[in-house]
Amino acid sequence: MPATEAEWLGRAQRLFDRLEQWLPPTAAAVDLSAASAFRWQRRSGRGTLHPVKVLPSLRLEDLRDIDVQKLRVAQNTRQFVLGFPANNVLLTGARGTGKPSLIRALLNEFAPQGLRLIEIGKEGLADLPEIIDLVAARPERYILYCDDLSFNDAEPGYQALKAALDGSIVVLPDNMLIYATSNRRHLMPEYLQENLATQHAGEEVHPAEGVEEKISLSERFGLWVSFYPFSQDEYLNIAAHWVTALGGGEFDAEVRRAALQWALLRGSRSGRVAWQFARDWVGQQASRA
Repeated sequence: MPATEAEWLGRAQRLFDRLEQWLPPTAAAVDLSAASAFRWQRRSGRGTLHPVKVLPSLRLEDLRDIDVQKLRVAQNTRQFVLGFPANNVLLTGARGTGKPSLIRALLNEFAPQGLRLIEIGKEGLADLPEIIDLVAARPERYILYCDDLSFNDAEPGYQALKAALDGSIVVLPDNMLIYATSNRRHLMPEYLQENLATQHAGEEVHPAEGVEEKISLSERFGLWVSFYPFSQDEYLNIAAHWVTALGGGEFDAEVRRAALQWALLRGSRSGRVAWQFARDWVGQQASRA
């Protein structure tokens, strides 16, 4: 006996109910005024913005011995916040020299003027058009922040970032810039065989296509800022600042020796190591009091 229209509708409804269990949940509306920093995270196949409620109380004054880099990036950010032309920024160089710390300090400096930060992993870069749609009409100024950015061959986020920086019809809105940090200046691994195809025509050098492709991404950042390893004196200056800032008192000869031994054991004289030493030293002294 043929099914009636009501029976067909009932079967269809049951089928839809079953399918709905497998669909990703509907994204909740994000209150973009709830915080000054957000993370873009993918869950159940859907990307959403999550507000970051607690931020490090890092100031530009806390960052020592990177004055040139600090001045250049702060000026670019000031231009952006004020609505003037500014560049996407690539911060590269030695580990532990303050690249992510500088971006966090800039947020604390300019958040009262409308600066906002969206942290995104490289796997989320394919969602750039969706993020742009969320913030393009907002009055705030957004920095899309990619920390420790590097790509292996054929990763999907590479092409998405390259297109967004320059080359796609989906361009960044006026209220968004991309700031990225990386230990690699060209963001992708380079192999010897890629250089073997480089050609020489007279005095001109024509890089191989593989090399050109990898250089092309970093060149789409308008501002490059390089960070360099710290000398011993610079390391001690940073350690002294943090020991004092954390309430550890005078940076005397005893503390200086301890700081040098700490760096020797860690095999590095970076700003991060100086910060870690200060926390360990001040904590030990306070616990013994």
